Amino acid sequence: MRSRRPTDAALPTPVMPATIGLMGTITTRLYVVRHATAEDAAAEGSDHARRLTRKGRKRFTRLVRRLIRGGVEIDLVATSPLVRAMETAQIIADELPSRPRIEVVEALAPGSDWQELVEWTIRQDASSVAWVGHAPCVSRLVAISIGDGSAAVRMQKGAIAAIALDDGPGQPGELEWLATPDFVGRG
Repeated sequence: MRSRRPTDAALPTPVMPATIGLMGTITTRLYVVRHATAEDAAAEGSDHARRLTRKGRKRFTRLVRRLIRGGVEIDLVATSPLVRAMETAQIIADELPSRPRIEVVEALAPGSDWQELVEWTIRQDASSVAWVGHAPCVSRLVAISIGDGSAAVRMQKGAIAAIALDDGPGQPGELEWLATPDFVGRG
């Protein structure tokens, strides 16, 4: 059972989309993803250009494959514009049989904007969406998406949280599971 705390001032006001009647599909499943392990510094020194390490790529790919065997399906992948997040999003899209499209969404850059992400998600025609971003923002995105902005949700590198959105994006959802690359072992 979800606990809702209507007096919690830290929580954003639920979004009531005006266009919901015009949409073909309402997003009812959200996957919040922290990018996989990346190099400490890019060759040119830019934080934005940091790439995934070979080990980070391998461990995240194994996790995604395991989750797909468990039934995970994603219609659309939204990613931060930073290279490490885009590479993480590409692994998700490449591994899924449906080959979902990837969209770069500025609201997933460090300092993520939950309200903007919800509004963007509402405009999409997708029942399951993945948001790929950065710590500590992804932890906060999970907490807000389950209706508890003060929840402490630890998202390791390469972690994926599944949230059921029975009432659609912008309404409190339910955290179904959170998986890390350790879920399928080290390597």
